[in-house]
Amino acid sequence: MCPRPTATLRASVADTTAERRRARPMLTVVHETSLQAVGDPWLAGLDQLHARIAPRFGRAEVRARARRYVLGLLSAVERKNGWQLARQLHEPGPQGVQRLLNAAAWNAELVRDDLRAYVVEHFGAPDGILIVDETGFLKKGTTSAGVARQSCGLAGRRENQQIGVFLAYAASQGCAFIDRALYIPEEWAVNRARRTAAGIPPTVQFATQGGLAQAMLARAFAADLPMKWVVGAPLAGQATLRAWLDQRACNYVLGVPATQRVWTQGRQVEAQWLMEQLSPRAWTRWQRATGATDRRRTSGPGGPFPPRNRPGGGSGCSSGARCGSGPRAPT
Repeated sequence: MCPRPTATLRASVADTTAERRRARPMLTVVHETSLQAVGDPWLAGLDQLHARIAPRFGRAEVRARARRYVLGLLSAVERKNGWQLARQLHEPGPQGVQRLLNAAAWNAELVRDDLRAYVVEHFGAPDGILIVDETGFLKKGTTSAGVARQSCGLAGRRENQQIGVFLAYAASQGCAFIDRALYIPEEWAVNRARRTAAGIPPTVQFATQGGLAQAMLARAFAADLPMKWVVGAPLAGQATLRAWLDQRACNYVLGVPATQRVWTQGRQVEAQWLMEQLSPRAWTRWQRATGATDRRRTSGPGGPFPPRNRPGGGSGCSSGARCGSGPRAPT
């Protein structure tokens, strides 16, 4: 479930030209009645999930709205903004979705905890992996909470955008998001008027992306998720995160900047230099995104790596630590 507006992460909304709108294929509408008629197991699963989170919504109207919202999010519609979801749900406008996200009384954190438990029950495993990553949401204006010209791994450059930090759980049976946080830049955190206008609660303080990841991991550890590794992309403030994972004897593999100083044989060197000492055959290429327009590639030990793509030319590499022998990170 999406949280309330201060932590809601939304993608860009409108088509830019009439021609693009004409070229867009017709929306595939989920006809709930037809699913019920054939006894669709997917819809039965949705009902089970909704029954778990329904007590978090005080009023029957809000509970029903939340179920329809989830139905829309799980549909095939490409852009899940208010207008597109309204069309998908055969509603005249986005007001219902907006009321759920902006005004209705419900606790997003409790819903998050329910969903995390649901994920673990369905495919939790002792060798599970917690995955931390960031995603940018490009914006044209300056009023969305946390929007600023900032760098994000997907864009690869500074853009006007919001940045969300996400935590996913992966095991052999599947993968799902279990937590999220909206990054609030320091320039926002210290501007009371701007915070108030965007609806950012006073309790939300500045934290680095690594700090947000640490808070999400702490919640996962406290919930006793079965897991063996933490993996993730380079995040601002990650040195503190790595030290924190070391203290908890947690196995991890995290991306680091190519200029990261590391210890080897009693001296400090840059991670890029250390990677360059490896044979090209010690590397293999992996695709980080499936179906993305910009399919960025990364590399790691394990197989042949073309000489022209030596890792020294990249902007980051991996830092790993296997600490302790237990499959779980202690709280």
